[in-house]
Amino acid sequence: IIHNEEEAHHYMRRILETGIENPVLVDKYMRGIELEVDVISDGKDVLIPGIMEHIERAGVHSGDSIAVYPPYNINDGMIDRVVKCSETLALSLGTQGLVNIQYLIYESELYVIEVNPRASRTVPYISKVTGVPMVDIASRVMLGSTLASLGYKGGLYRVPPYYAVKVPVFSFEKLADANSYLGPEMKSTGEVLGVGKTLREALFKGLRSAGFEIGGRRSDGRPAGVLISVEHRDMQEAVALAKKYDDLGFAIFGTSETADEIKSLGIDVTTTPDVGDRERLFSLLEDGRIDYIVYTGAVYDSTERDYIALHRKALSLGILCMTSLDTANALADTIAGRFNENNTELVDINDMRRGKTEIGFVKMQGAGDDYIFIDNRDGTISCPESLCPTLCDRHYGIGADGIVLIENSDVADCRMRIFNRDGSEGKMAGNSIRCVGKYLYDNGIVTSTDVRVETASGVKRLRMIVRNSAVTYVTVDMGRAELDPRALPCTLEGEAVIDRPYSVGGSEYRITCLSVGNPHCVVFCERTDSVDVKRVGPFFENADIFPERTNTEFVHVVNRNTLRMRVYERGNGETPACGTGACAAAYAAVLNGFCKMGSDIVVKTKGGDLTVNCREDGITLSGNAETVFKGFFEY
Repeated sequence: IIHNEEEAHHYMRRILETGIENPVLVDKYMRGIELEVDVISDGKDVLIPGIMEHIERAGVHSGDSIAVYPPYNINDGMIDRVVKCSETLALSLGTQGLVNIQYLIYESELYVIEVNPRASRTVPYISKVTGVPMVDIASRVMLGSTLASLGYKGGLYRVPPYYAVKVPVFSFEKLADANSYLGPEMKSTGEVLGVGKTLREALFKGLRSAGFEIGGRRSDGRPAGVLISVEHRDMQEAVALAKKYDDLGFAIFGTSETADEIKSLGIDVTTTPDVGDRERLFSLLEDGRIDYIVYTGAVYDSTERDYIALHRKALSLGILCMTSLDTANALADTIAGRFNENNTELVDINDMRRGKTEIGFVKMQGAGDDYIFIDNRDGTISCPESLCPTLCDRHYGIGADGIVLIENSDVADCRMRIFNRDGSEGKMAGNSIRCVGKYLYDNGIVTSTDVRVETASGVKRLRMIVRNSAVTYVTVDMGRAELDPRALPCTLEGEAVIDRPYSVGGSEYRITCLSVGNPHCVVFCERTDSVDVKRVGPFFENADIFPERTNTEFVHVVNRNTLRMRVYERGNGETPACGTGACAAAYAAVLNGFCKMGSDIVVKTKGGDLTVNCREDGITLSGNAETVFKGFFEY
């Protein structure tokens, strides 16, 4: 693809220098949205199992593009137009069987790129997702059967409650000297399929399966880095891309011209050597500060060799190199979705849901900790982990600190399962369990104000206060605190970790570690409002001494009966409050001599006050429980 007269002269010299005499075909390039449609026609009716939209704009070979089903960026008016055009083309050709059509949407106009009376690589992909056995149907139609006789109507087939993403797989690690720059020539050697309830979940599955490392933060808590180097015509989009990665907490790097453009938006960016300065640029890559490269620079003459060398070096270091801004944007959207390998649904393609189910929920809060409570006693929800990133999103979902399932129990009035915003499952949650007690009583599931709830850390007893036929205040027997580091788990030696110095994120703290159903690291400080919890929290959460991560409380002792606390929860970030965290803070205060055993300790949090009483035989937690609202979501 050439963009100006200079490139045209250069490219023509290049292809004519071998002395070829055949004509050179020149097509007009339109940088629009590409669609792909597979249809089955019996000469009378046309069945359209699905329409796919490419993430990369036209100019990248369809085999190298990420294809999404159903279309995510096309309105119903345009989809209806695609359906009518596909029916007209298939019938006009007189084809009986499969027809593959590729479209381009450019400046709101629909163009036909090509029509092929044959099967395409997308047939098995669409067949798996829609449940339409396209090869079998097309074969029977070719032998004389009609779609109607096979039980199918013409038109666009119903859309299942999933997104599906086809992601190409490349073999450049085996072809290190090949030019990996994506364009009209196909370079992929395979493909993978990602299926999810949302586009971001499906993209995560597809990209991860194709070998992409996905994440905005390293395991040690440091931010990931992205190097951006683009041609002048891509500058405006590159700045928007840099803003997106900056919002995700990435460290931004850019070659000189690109960096200057990004800085104009007020984004912090580190200027790097240009691609031609291999020695200095490669040294930067080897430092381990860059995880992704976005490159759309020129790829001819010496610049082509420079790019191939850059890509080869990136491959050797495990750094992902992207040559399409659309792919880089898709990756950023996927990272923003907060999906990981533990919070995506395992979809059985042989038993996929054919339609969406309406699920009721109640949003409740205790001390500002808000959760989505779902009565799952019928077992409808099979993968709650995959619901968390979407439903807990405060802009595009219901908004919450996590999801709580209420299930049947053989040893208590119910079983509670709690999941953080990132989908990780917690063992216990003091604020949530109080709300579970309220849910059980207010909805008539129990009639007693003394109930037992099964959790992953044991059965807990709740005693509730009722006002106007509804529970307003709950006391929970949280059980004993666990001090053995091995049980948290924590790799520090000794029988307990109490007021022990430890360096985290370049600073030294004195930490007390214990578990009250969940692992906690308590840090006492002079002022809680002076702690940069957002920056420091991830260092504690992902510290090497906590192999399963930890929650961290920053606590100021107001007096012998009052503490002020801020909390950074693993999988959630900073939250208004944490019930087990309040218990851990109070017990740590007793261990360090700040508070007295057996007395009520008020723990003040951003979300409200919690009362903790630490005794030799266990800890009690008391606080409010409130219903925020009720509703339904589609599953």
